[in-house]
Amino acid sequence: MNQDSLLTSLARVVRGLSCLFWGLPLALLACTRTALGELWSQFGIGLPVVSCGLVWFGLKQLEQFQTQERVWVRSVHRAELLALLNLALSPFTWWWSRRPDVSLFGASLLLMLFSGLAFLLALNHSLRRLAALLPDETLRSDMRLFTTVNTTLLSTLSVFATAWTLAREFPVLPSHLQDILEVLEQARVFLVVSLGLPPVALTMTLVWKAKEAIVTDVYRGNHPARLP
Repeated sequence: MNQDSLLTSLARVVRGLSCLFWGLPLALLACTRTALGELWSQFGIGLPVVSCGLVWFGLKQLEQFQTQERVWVRSVHRAELLALLNLALSPFTWWWSRRPDVSLFGASLLLMLFSGLAFLLALNHSLRRLAALLPDETLRSDMRLFTTVNTTLLSTLSVFATAWTLAREFPVLPSHLQDILEVLEQARVFLVVSLGLPPVALTMTLVWKAKEAIVTDVYRGNHPARLP
C-alpha cells in the first residue's frame, strides 16, 4: 500500500472512531429514554435511528483498513452486522413507548437488548484487532487488558439480563423474590442506564485511545509510521 492510500485509509479509520465515540453514548441514551416514554420520545424515531446509524457508519469507515488482514476484516464485519441489526430494531423503541401492550414491540426491544450486548463484545474484539495492526505497543497492552475486563463485564450483564428475562417470563420465584423483581422493574430506567454505562464508557475509552494513537503515533508530519 503506497503512502497516499495509507493516509486515506487511516483518515477513514479516524473518522470512523470519532463516529463510534459519539454514537455509542447517544445510542444508549436515545434508545433507553425513548423506549421508556420520557422527554426524548417526543422526537419520534429520529434520535434512536440517527444514533444507531452513526454507530453503523463508523464501522463502515473501518472496514477498508488493512483489507488483507482477514481476522481483522471478519471482526469488523461481525460488529457491523450487529450494528445493522440494532439500527433495524431502533424504531421499536418509540413504537413500544406508544403501545407497550403489543408483544411484537416488547420482543423486539428484548432482542435489541441482547444484540446490543453482543455488539459491544464484537466491537471490543475489533478494537483489540485494530490495536494489533498499529505500531504502538502501549496501546496493544492497554487493549488486551481493558478488552478482557470489558468482556467479563459484558458477559456478566448478559447473564443478569437472561436471568431477569426468564424471571419475568416464568414467574416461579418465591414471593419475596417476586417483590424484589417488582422493585427492580420500577427502577428499570436507572438499571438500564447505570448497568449499560460502564461497558459503554470503557469502550469509548478504548475507541479514544485508538484514535489518539493513530493521530499522534502514525501521523508524524504526514509521514505515517510503518504498520505491521
